[in-house]
Amino acid sequence: MKDIIILGIETSCDETSAAVVANGREVLSNIIASQVNLHAEYGGVVPEIASRKHVELILPVIDSALKEAGIVLKDVDAVAVTYGPGLVGALLVGVTAAKAIAAALDKPLIKVHHIEGHIAANYISHPDLEPPYISLVASGGHSHIIHVKDYLDFEVLGMTRDDAAGEVFDKIARVLGLGYPGGPVIDKQAKLGNPKAIHFPRVNFTDGSHDFSFSGLKTAVINYVNTARQKGEELNIPDICASFQQAVVDVLVGHTLKAAANLNVKKIVLAGGVASNSLLRETLQRRAKETGMDALFPAPILCTDNAAMIAAAGYYSFLKGEFADLTLNAVPYLAIGEGHK
Repeated sequence: MKDIIILGIETSCDETSAAVVANGREVLSNIIASQVNLHAEYGGVVPEIASRKHVELILPVIDSALKEAGIVLKDVDAVAVTYGPGLVGALLVGVTAAKAIAAALDKPLIKVHHIEGHIAANYISHPDLEPPYISLVASGGHSHIIHVKDYLDFEVLGMTRDDAAGEVFDKIARVLGLGYPGGPVIDKQAKLGNPKAIHFPRVNFTDGSHDFSFSGLKTAVINYVNTARQKGEELNIPDICASFQQAVVDVLVGHTLKAAANLNVKKIVLAGGVASNSLLRETLQRRAKETGMDALFPAPILCTDNAAMIAAAGYYSFLKGEFADLTLNAVPYLAIGEGHK
């Protein structure tokens, strides 16, 4: 049986990525050009700078992905691209490149939802994984609990009502002067601190919702830091990081396990940038095991924005014949599952 080769393209935020994936699970190449250093001095992603850098990098990155995979463009069976959600200018660079390649090759064009891509990263790390399962997607822009009923059938069970988990990590790191991105530095500092040193709030809604809210936690940490500075007190950075991180993880894991229990689903997968957080991985795995569930995570490189996950997700649209036409446009605010209606 002939391998299905998908060229994936990802430019939703500040990573320019192209990848070649066979049969949705075998990565032949996955090139990621990060702009982290470019945006670090601003403490976050500057959309205009991101878009310009994508324009500069997109073709060299695609060329590198093809070269590393040992193929040429005509060997590709389809082109899969992130078309939302994300920064509109950044998305447009990838969408335009994908449409041009698909048109030139007369090959199918596949539109991929960014979050569905993050979920699909687990198919690469766990080749035996099949739906149904519950996925916790936690990243800089998203905090979702999703029931993955089938490869292209998604139901959102919960989402953030304000700040995403990764966004709060970045904001707290900025307040503490730890730099950008915040997730890795807070994770590192937290290992040196006491997670019970400071009690920060955990929001659990009484209406039975699985939604998240992290704005109150963010405000509580900022107020704690500002009050201590006004009093001239020395901040114990590791304790603050450990206590803050513990609060985030308690809520993420608690809500996810509750959602899985309510649906009697025994399999949970992590996805998104925050999925590389060591405490989140350890806590979810331990607590899932205690309740008779399995918890799976992607390899750390697949937690960041990357094109291999986009190609993996695109493979299942390819099998169903779900193709886009050349009028495809970027959709910065895109609901999950919307592209399959």
